Amino acid sequence: MQKIVPHFWFDKEALEAAQLYVSLFENSKMNGTQILPDTPSGDAMIVDFDLAGMNFNALSGGPFFTLNPSISLMVACKDKEEVDRLHQVLREGGQDLMPLDVYPFSPWYAWIEDRYGLTWQLMLTEEYESVPRIRPVLLFAGDAVGHAEDFMSHMLSLFPQSEKGEVAYYTPEQPHHEKARISYGEIILEGTPLVVMDHGEGGDFTFNEAFSLIVNCKDQKEIDYYWDRLSYVPESEQCGWLKDQQGISWQIVPEDMNRILFEGTEEQIRRITEAFLTMKKLDLIELDLARIGEESVKKH
Repeated sequence: MQKIVPHFWFDKEALEAAQLYVSLFENSKMNGTQILPDTPSGDAMIVDFDLAGMNFNALSGGPFFTLNPSISLMVACKDKEEVDRLHQVLREGGQDLMPLDVYPFSPWYAWIEDRYGLTWQLMLTEEYESVPRIRPVLLFAGDAVGHAEDFMSHMLSLFPQSEKGEVAYYTPEQPHHEKARISYGEIILEGTPLVVMDHGEGGDFTFNEAFSLIVNCKDQKEIDYYWDRLSYVPESEQCGWLKDQQGISWQIVPEDMNRILFEGTEEQIRRITEAFLTMKKLDLIELDLARIGEESVKKH
C-alpha cells in the first residue's frame, strides 16, 4: 500500500475527473468508489484511482474548497507529440497558465489549468526514463513563499523512509521575490515523489483543503506520531484532517480506513460515520466501539 496518497477535493466532479485522467496515461486504472453518507455536504463520493502507477484519491465533497496553482501535477513526457496530446485534452475547457512553448528548462512545456481546476505541468524531458512519470508540485506562494526549504527539512526528518533529490536556489542574477529561496527541489517521502518550489514572483494564492496528502498509518501509535508532529492550526483539525505550519492539509488515517467506514451493516456504518464526523484526530478504539453500538461507547 502506498504510504502517502495525494488527494483532490472537487465539488461534484471527482468521478468524472478521475475517469478522464485515467484515460490519458498508461498503467492507470479506477480502483473503486464509495459513498460517505450524511456529511455536511450530503452524500459525498470518494474515488480511488491510479495514474501511471501512483495512487490518488478524490472526493466530491461540495463547493467548499477550490483547487488553485499552488498544486499541480508535473508530467514527464517522452516527445513533443505526447506533450501536444495531453495539452489538447487537458486544455479543453480550461486555460493556459504558461502557454505551450520552448523554455530554458524544457524544449517543449506548458502549464495549464484543466476544466476541473487542477493544474498540470506538461514537460518534454531528456531524463524521461529516469524520473517519475507524474509528480505532485507544491508551489509556495502568498504567505507561504520562502517556506519551501523549511517544508523539505521537516518532511525529511519526519518520515523514516525519505530522501532528498536535486535542489536549486534562486541566484542574485535571477529576478525573484525577496523571500523566495528554492527555485526547484525534489523529495521522496515513503516512496511518493514531490517537487517543491517558492513562487519566484510571490503569487496571490496559497494552499487550501482542495489538496491534501493522506498518510496511511498502521495503528493508533502511528496516527498519534504524525498528528502530533504535523498539526499546527487547531481550528483546522476535523475528521482526521489537519494543517501543517506551511498551510498544507494532511489526512492522518488508518491504512484500513475503507474497511472501518464501509464494511458492516447499514446501522454499523451509520454509527461509525456519526462518530467519525465528530472527531478531530481519529481514535481507533472509539470507532471500533461505535461499530459495536452506542451503549458500549458510553461505557468506554
